[in-house]
Amino acid sequence: MENGWVILGIIALLFLSMYGYAYSSIAFRKMKVKKAKQKELLLAEQRREENAKKQAVRDEKLRKVLKRREEIKHELKLLEQQKIDRAKLAKMRVDQMKSKKVG
Repeated sequence: MENGWVILGIIALLFLSMYGYAYSSIAFRKMKVKKAKQKELLLAEQRREENAKKQAVRDEKLRKVLKRREEIKHELKLLEQQKIDRAKLAKMRVDQMKSKKVG
């Protein structure tokens, strides 16, 4: 009877090892898929962060360009105003000279 339990134990161990061997490939595949998915998520997060940094740099450059554009517009307005003022001053001088000549 004792040998029967040993044989039954060996057969049970054999079936357990066959089940373990068959399930291990499935388990390893699941682990590989899980690791690949985690790696993909990590890469996607890194890409998102990199894109956010690049967008911040682009936004900063755009802000600087727009600021410079406004400065140039302001300078052009000042130059135009100076041109108008010079023209008015020149006209006033001409009018003064004409009035001195006439008078």
